[in-house]
Amino acid sequence: MQDSSARSTVDRVVSKVPAVTLGFWTIKILATTLGETGGDTLSMSMNLGYLSSTFIFLGILSALVIAQIMAKRFNAWLYWATIIASTTAGTTMADFATRSLGIGYAGGSAILLASVIGVLMIWQLSEKSISVDTVNTPRVEVFYWAAITVSQTLGTALGDWMADDAGVGFLGGAGIFAAALAVVAALYVWTRISRALLFWAAFILTRPLGATVGDFLDKPLDHGGLAFSRPLATAVLGALILAGILLLPQKAGSHPGKSETPAA
Repeated sequence: MQDSSARSTVDRVVSKVPAVTLGFWTIKILATTLGETGGDTLSMSMNLGYLSSTFIFLGILSALVIAQIMAKRFNAWLYWATIIASTTAGTTMADFATRSLGIGYAGGSAILLASVIGVLMIWQLSEKSISVDTVNTPRVEVFYWAAITVSQTLGTALGDWMADDAGVGFLGGAGIFAAALAVVAALYVWTRISRALLFWAAFILTRPLGATVGDFLDKPLDHGGLAFSRPLATAVLGALILAGILLLPQKAGSHPGKSETPAA
């Protein structure tokens, strides 16, 4: 039997997702904001529509997920490219469902929340854990990226629902989701609630936070936004993400929920 230090070394070598650090969350929020402006750039500014844009982004996402699964080790550029693809696809999928299909923000959010819970439940039943520490086999990677993509889609619908239907506006919605993230962080520090569940709660909440900030940047002034150019906002956010990947620590490492992984 391997001792704990040897097993930890092996886990770090085979893990293909990054360590969950402050740098991780910083880049994640930037990526979710870019997902909103980038998705809107294709569907609205370029007038390709929600459905056509969804097919384009899903095609890119599928190719990147396959590349991620086939990769032998963690690659920061590939990982974050896949995250960005999932969040842009999530934007256009949510907009298509809530606007083109007429489901509405509340209905879309409810359906997508049920979908996220369903993916996580199936993952838990199949693998006995939803900890990101277990993301080291092709089957678990499929669960991981499915959960991420659905959560990114949920975040767009939830952000739109909060900003529009709930009437709090983009900045108000961003403030509410930021406060919710602060609560999750406090629970992480001061309680023994499952680290895996807290990770996914935080991961889901970063998406509507990014969505409301993205909408605030590019929506018209009479809709409560700053009316920035969507392509320009997307380019600036992309540059910030590139800087984050270069300057912030990017390596596979220990993750929340490590202690929940059964010993060999």
